Amino acid sequence: MRWTIKTKPEKEKVQKLQSELQIDELIATLLLQRGVENYDQAKTFFRPSLDDLHNPYLMKDMDKAVARIETAIEKGENILVFGDYDVDGTTAVSLVSSYLRSYYPNVATYIPDRYDEGYGISYKGIDFAEDNEFTLIIALDCGIKSIDHVAYANARNIDFIICDHHRPGDALPNAVAVLDPKREDCFYPYDELCGCGVGFKLVQALAEHRGQTIEDLVLYLDLVATAIAADIVPITGENRVLAKFGLEVINANPRPGIKALIQNVKKQVLTITDVVFIIAPRINAAGRIKHGNEAVALLTEYDLDQAEQFASEIEQHNTDRKDLDKQITVEALAQIEANNEKENFTTVLYQENWHKGVIGIVASRLTETYYRPTIVFTKSGNKLAASARSVKDFDVYNALEACSEHLEQFGGHRYAAGMTLKEENYLAFKAAFEKEVQATIPPELLIPEVAVDAEINFSDINPRFIRLLSQFEPFGPENMTPTFVTKNIKDTGYAKPLGKEDEHLKLFVKQNNSEGFGAIAFNLGTKLEMVTNQKTFEAVYCIDENEFNGKVTLQLRVKDLK
Repeated sequence: MRWTIKTKPEKEKVQKLQSELQIDELIATLLLQRGVENYDQAKTFFRPSLDDLHNPYLMKDMDKAVARIETAIEKGENILVFGDYDVDGTTAVSLVSSYLRSYYPNVATYIPDRYDEGYGISYKGIDFAEDNEFTLIIALDCGIKSIDHVAYANARNIDFIICDHHRPGDALPNAVAVLDPKREDCFYPYDELCGCGVGFKLVQALAEHRGQTIEDLVLYLDLVATAIAADIVPITGENRVLAKFGLEVINANPRPGIKALIQNVKKQVLTITDVVFIIAPRINAAGRIKHGNEAVALLTEYDLDQAEQFASEIEQHNTDRKDLDKQITVEALAQIEANNEKENFTTVLYQENWHKGVIGIVASRLTETYYRPTIVFTKSGNKLAASARSVKDFDVYNALEACSEHLEQFGGHRYAAGMTLKEENYLAFKAAFEKEVQATIPPELLIPEVAVDAEINFSDINPRFIRLLSQFEPFGPENMTPTFVTKNIKDTGYAKPLGKEDEHLKLFVKQNNSEGFGAIAFNLGTKLEMVTNQKTFEAVYCIDENEFNGKVTLQLRVKDLK
């Protein structure tokens, strides 16, 4: 693992921020690394407010979208809310449909079947709309490249409003409105919203049109925060505001579906990380193992007993999902060995019976063993479908674009993408992708990196520092949990292995005569020898709070030792 210490900000900027905010040099440095340069920006960062949200009508086509929905309501048309089967899609569908149903009954939802229809807008979904006399489809978290599908719908007198956040192609679908902050002709001030975030902006615009205020929409923010966490979008700007207030809803007054998912969790206060590892995988499991409709049913259910029933079924899907992804990961690692591909620049694998619902998770798992761009294919109908995952700072979407002659379709963003191809093109694509990555990836990106904010001493860790650090939350991309390095530390004789196979380490560390800290080092069990017998070492770590039997103590979460 390579340790990269972030560049120190200019001294003048640090001193200016220190004096403006009356803070120490270390906190000023951490703020500047996160783009906070003055008092006003610091106020927005530390005290996010719903007033910081942008006017939704600044988004291109928003006026058209609202006008078309209002016309549909006036005329009594049937509206179909359509979305992808992942967390971002199912939360978006739950959000928009439950808001519309709060004052208009003729609203239904549609989640495509992952196996039968695949990702995005489907012809089957449009046929369903036609058969059931829907004349308006609102597509969420998908559709930006669905030019042919929208044309197919138009020919059947069905209008589309598209709310997406993925990168558009060269042309846009001929929809009534295309809401996507990544459109080149859209000058909305913030372009890192997730799909549910774009859906929320549509709801915000509709609410404004109806004389409601942002306060009337706070109850929907648990859905938006869940999508932001699951979709790994930057926790900056509007996302930071939406995530903060959404977390407050999750912790204080979540909808019955989310309450049912988290009621067995021992923690008092859930963080974004808890949403990523506890709530999101369960919502995702419905679409992976059974059907995304189950996630929407859970998230739109108002009766707690019924929500608990849905949640227990989803819990079972999540258990099945875990078993499947473990089994497929073992098979995938064996395939890399058998193909003598351990030294490749990429991992591209295919097995026709691998479960389509977990190949994205398997791709992520494989990057933990072989740190490189990874694509896992399975059979889907008469084609192959795949999920891609990248490594930090490498744009896998651009690499796929360079190999697109071999693909039927693809979509996604820098770090994750999906695609389909004809089976006969698999080997040609695999060779082209390896060649493209080999030619374009800087060699250092193939070594996992831990980015270090600053070098500190244990004496810097005092109550005021911890209090200020806690106000940096919610953490996530572009505002990651601050990571520190401390040198010349020793374990005080407590070092011991943890876990079934001694894969982790538990320590109690001191630096000189400083106060000592308990520390946990996941997946660093092999480094036990390095920290025993009073040897000095360096550690890269985050500062965590450990909650045990109702008692909260500080704990260092060690990322690497040397």
